Amino acid sequence: MTTADALHLFLGHSASGQAIRRVDWAATPLGPINSWSNSLRTMVGAVLDSAFPQCLVWGPRYTLIHNDAFLPILGKKAPAIGRSFDEVWAEAWHVIGSLVERAYAGEPTFVEDHELIIERVGKPEQVYFTFCYSPIRDDDGRIAGMLDTVVETTEKMRAQQQARLVNAELAHRMQNTLAVVGSIADQTFRCSVSLEEARTTFSRRMKALGQAQQVLTQSDWRSAPMAAIIEGALTPHSTAPGEICAQGPPVELSARQALSLSMAIHELATNSMKYGALSVAGGEVTVRWGLEPIEGDECLHLTWTESGGPKVTPPARRGFGSLLIQQVLATDFGGKVILSYPPEGLRFELQTRLSNLNPERVAR
Repeated sequence: MTTADALHLFLGHSASGQAIRRVDWAATPLGPINSWSNSLRTMVGAVLDSAFPQCLVWGPRYTLIHNDAFLPILGKKAPAIGRSFDEVWAEAWHVIGSLVERAYAGEPTFVEDHELIIERVGKPEQVYFTFCYSPIRDDDGRIAGMLDTVVETTEKMRAQQQARLVNAELAHRMQNTLAVVGSIADQTFRCSVSLEEARTTFSRRMKALGQAQQVLTQSDWRSAPMAAIIEGALTPHSTAPGEICAQGPPVELSARQALSLSMAIHELATNSMKYGALSVAGGEVTVRWGLEPIEGDECLHLTWTESGGPKVTPPARRGFGSLLIQQVLATDFGGKVILSYPPEGLRFELQTRLSNLNPERVAR
């Protein structure tokens, strides 16, 4: 068998084997391939034949030889075969250098889900690896290098981190929802004249809350379209075509703003069905919102206007709806709320700067 035939069998047909053939090994610390020791040849062959990501580091200059499975770990780095391990991973050497020294001292190292900052895509990248640095001996039994057996666990760690964030966010949302439910229950049962009335009112308010949460669920609770929130709150109260008109440009609300606006619209509609425009035939409710400059800033202006209903007089006491609209809504939107009772019909206004809304608040 010729030297070329032996080399071909030794290096195989892999991309890394072909890369090894192209290296001028005489110009490296390892010298020409035909001068390599049996132990080095054996380890190179074993690494190239492995389907697991592996990298052999040999000699005092840490000369590197890897297999094809190791290529994704290198990413877009320059070809690494024949170069020094500390040069290839220079950006992480302050972390892994001591582990390499321990392997060369005869101490194997196993590290699970180890965080590193590397540069394999042209910029720093936070990644995670589970790897083992195993000492490798030469023909005389002396430690001549190490074997880096590694698997990247970046996606697993990111998934775990995301799961923790989601669980924390879910817990936060549950606490917020329970607080809202508690407040609704307290106000409902305190202000109702009978237990039956309280049950009915509480049930309707819970339904309105559920409708708003359903819209938020569809957007992963990041934001909600204002139009969908208003439509969901109004739909149960519309009994005749044309009696409710709602329109405005696309605006995105935060989760908290969506919940409070949904409840406020529900309370306004419920009040209108009992005492206002929706309590009589021919009564109308108009809900409009738009973007307009106010005091040098772009602002959202929403109005609820009733007409065609009974003559309106201011209520003798503030109920849950008024409290929700005038205090909670104003706080959640960081704006101004006006609730007025002209004789021709109740009027509600909400004004707030766009900077107080969800960062992706306006679809342009």
